[in-house]
Amino acid sequence: MSSNTFSDCSLKEITGSFALMDSLIINGVTHIFGYPGGAILPIYDELYRWEAKQLIKHILCRHEQGAAHAADGYARSTGKVGVCFATSGPGATNLVSGIATAQLDSVPMVLITGQVARAFIGTDAFQEVDIFGITLPIVKHSYVIRDPRDISRIVSEAFYIAQHNRPGPVLIDIPKDVGLEQFLYKPFLPSQVSLPGCRPLTRPKNNQISKILKLLYQSSQPLLYVGGGSIISGAHEVIRDFAYRFQIPVCTTLMGKGVFSEADSLSLGMLGMHGTVYANFAVSECDLLIALGARFDDRVTGKLDEFACNAQVIHVDIDAAEVGKNRLPQVAIIGDIKDVIVEILDYANSCSELTYYSDQTRSWKDRINSWKHQYPLLVPKHANDLSPQEIITCLSKIEPHAYFTTDVGQHQMWAAQFINVLPRHWMSSSGLGTMGYGLPAAIGTQVAHSAEKVICISGDASFQMNLQELATVSQYNLPVKILIINNKWQGMVRQWQQAFYGERYSHSNMEQGSPDFLLLAKSFDILGLELKHRSHMHDTLNRFLKHQGPCLLNCLVKEEENCYPMVAPGKSNSQMIGVSKAIKRNVLPIVN
Repeated sequence: MSSNTFSDCSLKEITGSFALMDSLIINGVTHIFGYPGGAILPIYDELYRWEAKQLIKHILCRHEQGAAHAADGYARSTGKVGVCFATSGPGATNLVSGIATAQLDSVPMVLITGQVARAFIGTDAFQEVDIFGITLPIVKHSYVIRDPRDISRIVSEAFYIAQHNRPGPVLIDIPKDVGLEQFLYKPFLPSQVSLPGCRPLTRPKNNQISKILKLLYQSSQPLLYVGGGSIISGAHEVIRDFAYRFQIPVCTTLMGKGVFSEADSLSLGMLGMHGTVYANFAVSECDLLIALGARFDDRVTGKLDEFACNAQVIHVDIDAAEVGKNRLPQVAIIGDIKDVIVEILDYANSCSELTYYSDQTRSWKDRINSWKHQYPLLVPKHANDLSPQEIITCLSKIEPHAYFTTDVGQHQMWAAQFINVLPRHWMSSSGLGTMGYGLPAAIGTQVAHSAEKVICISGDASFQMNLQELATVSQYNLPVKILIINNKWQGMVRQWQQAFYGERYSHSNMEQGSPDFLLLAKSFDILGLELKHRSHMHDTLNRFLKHQGPCLLNCLVKEEENCYPMVAPGKSNSQMIGVSKAIKRNVLPIVN
């Protein structure tokens, strides 16, 4: 893209703020999420001119954390870099939770913060904090710009770093006077970026692929364990081809949802702490575990030394730091998931000395199918109380192609269990578990996909973390659908207190002080609906989803409902609690 999108500025005197806006345009930015303040005012003043020319769009969030999560949702749902602005001091520190969320979930973001003028740095000036130092452990890279001549180069480098190999957030801190200083400007194009530290990936060696195929051909009980790296890679089609070619059952992590259709007979859904019984049984019994873009997180593995303890392990990941960190593999390949799987399939098709039998995994699949029949995910049916599982299941059936964002807690796990999503249609804070993520992430997702259905599934406790972002929804008339699973508790906290802390419910009840969610929605000129009775569920959900503008649905569900299955801390995945067979009364087995 040419830098002359605003004017012919090459080799002319312009300000640092102009250089920043021009560089963002050069790097393909169309939307910015942010909140202004003193130290970043020169940049917002320049932004005013660029918006007037309709060259870029700024979305005013009501809190910097909301802006960071909105940029995160934008990035996850598009694969592009999300961009966020915040001022110095508290504006910058309010980004910290959003930055850490993006870092743990490998989300490409560029966060631009204002800073006090260069002469005041280190003097404890008004609204001065060392945001560079504060965020150092939770960013992929960071910059403090001391010379406006470096702006264009640094912006292009930041976008490159944010997307290169394993994505992540990059911080750029810009002192106020840098944004005001005039200088002779020459744009730095993305094609000019050359960073020796960002090394290109090498192709897997034939002997590595040969080892993988030998292990695969010797296996009778293989299992694919697929994580978020496969979503980032865009590997869903080749993973499906690989699973079909060798008839391997597939389980996914919370981050990997969408990479493989959960309606497929080979799908086992999610594994781990709140995974399906059959996924956790399968990982405990498999003889070969093929991990693709997954990091052996503790919420997946349970007791680590008993995780897939009978299996040989193949680990493919783009980040060398993840390989061998928690589990030593028999074969490891550092590379892009999609490219590696294509290489394996090509090699397998050209290899004549090894033979894979089409029915090699038949007895394994039969065994898994028996587990599916015995231990399906169950949806409770209550005579008087609403079941959150049934609401979410019904929602998924009505809108199977929607983009879903979630907050964190029981509702997040129920959504993960019962919603079958498409690739990049699932936005959920997985690594950090950030309450308050869902609504602003839905804003970013809706901005990126203006014509698509975007549904935020939240809990009454999580929703109150960032409910001020209803103002952003209202201002831009974003048709986001917000479904609140309202059980009047911090649901997952209450469940743990019940199971592990002697039913001592210390400060987890949210009933006192909670707002009237319908009046809250109305105050922002948003339609509010309420669901109290099971007999009204289908009609209310249809009205909620068909409304043309933003809508909030408050679902008053059974307060004591727990999220099962559950692997207790320190236990192996095969030792789940709350496991019920399909014959249990008052439940419906869910067959995807």
